[in-house]
Amino acid sequence: MAESHPQPGDVPSDSTVPKAVVARLSLYLRELQRLEAAGQQTISSAQLGTLLGFSDAQVRKDLGFFGQFGYPGVGYRCDELIRAMRDILGTNHVWPVVMVGVGNLGQALLGYRGFARQNFRIVSAFDCDPTKVGGTINGIPVRHVDQLPDVVRCEQIRLGLIVVPGERAQEVADKLVAAGVEGIVNFAPVTLSLPPHIQLVSVDLAIELEQLSFAVTSKLHAAAVQPGG
Repeated sequence: MAESHPQPGDVPSDSTVPKAVVARLSLYLRELQRLEAAGQQTISSAQLGTLLGFSDAQVRKDLGFFGQFGYPGVGYRCDELIRAMRDILGTNHVWPVVMVGVGNLGQALLGYRGFARQNFRIVSAFDCDPTKVGGTINGIPVRHVDQLPDVVRCEQIRLGLIVVPGERAQEVADKLVAAGVEGIVNFAPVTLSLPPHIQLVSVDLAIELEQLSFAVTSKLHAAAVQPGG
């Protein structure tokens, strides 16, 4: 049976697809891109699952949210499944993005090439520091935050990154929303209050390390209570 590519109208709404499934789709896409770059043309659900630590049933169930994929006796064609993943994730076209805050983390993000590989292009960064405003970082112009509404409108920006200290994050979020941005990635270690229609992803690196330290500590504790531990 030929692969069926989901059309925009066939992709389920975000309310019907678990977030964990969407997160795994991104992992599938990265692995498929790596395999294609290495010259591999096809892959089975079992092979893809093994590479990422999932069962083949999990892979098939995740893809099943979006249609039928693959060929009997062949599996998935890497290039076709990559295109389907991009269609589903909405990265089959370039997304212009703005970023507010060009401190150490912000500057590092401006140099991250992974954004461009996944069709995200930071068109402008914003800050209030007069020593940074008017310059460029990795070819990206740094403008004063007061110019944010004009750039968002002219470039038709829908996505924004917040990379400012926690005490300024809500103010920046309000500016992004007022300017027309619909999706925000927040790197500040605070909880933002946003209108219901705004999509938010929060990235707190300290929390991620806390989760990791918990996992390591729990493993050590479990080993200590084992007989002979």
